[in-house]
Amino acid sequence: MTVLARTVGSQSNRRDSAVQRRACYDSNWVMTQTSIQENLLRIQERMEAAAQRAGRRSEEITLIGVSKTHPASAIREAYEAGVRHFGENRVQEWEGKHAGTEGLAATWHLIGHLQSNKAARAARLFHAVDSVDDFALAQKLDRARGEAGIIGKLRVLIEVRLAAEETKSGAEVEALPGLVEKISGLERLELAGLMCIPPFLEEAEKVRPYFRRLRELRDKLVAKLGVALPALSMGMSHDFEVAIEEGATEVRVGTALFGARA
Repeated sequence: MTVLARTVGSQSNRRDSAVQRRACYDSNWVMTQTSIQENLLRIQERMEAAAQRAGRRSEEITLIGVSKTHPASAIREAYEAGVRHFGENRVQEWEGKHAGTEGLAATWHLIGHLQSNKAARAARLFHAVDSVDDFALAQKLDRARGEAGIIGKLRVLIEVRLAAEETKSGAEVEALPGLVEKISGLERLELAGLMCIPPFLEEAEKVRPYFRRLRELRDKLVAKLGVALPALSMGMSHDFEVAIEEGATEVRVGTALFGARA
């Protein structure tokens, strides 16, 4: 499978360039169904190869199409190509375009940092909030679900701050045990696992320690607290294969699926 992936990627530089061009939006912000299908097939091949290297099944891994900055029409085309999970970064952006996705039986994730003053809106708009980083925010989400009368729990992940960069959000490692216990006690939230956004490094292999660290943290929490934390959301377009090798159950892929903005 790995050889196939390399062969497909190296048959012709001109063909690759053509695919990349087709993977961009035209002047009307419309992306062809063919290009999304092609990109999805290439991603699935990479996911399958990475899973095999790790002794896993690719069916264990959920692909989240990161649709931030892309229009509703692109989301619809990705859905028709087979994508069922989508990730947005900002509440206000999703408010402006979610009407264009009406009727799609998809799962909508908030993957960007959530400000507490937007928690109530997020609780109503998304099926999952994958970037909870403190208990006060979790409480607001829990309360908002109750006030809105929404049946069913809101799935949440704790975003963990593994890098020392000041721009990175997320809960500190030392706070995780207490945070997991508190959030697990909220009636309307389902704490499913952990998420991280490591530093962007050109060489994907250099990101591996961050992914491994998140998995080890999860395993320690499960052993110490006796809670189920099956989800590990980590890995993006340039490094999701390494994340899969380190145990990711969800990968967040944007550019490799939708292409870059023209």
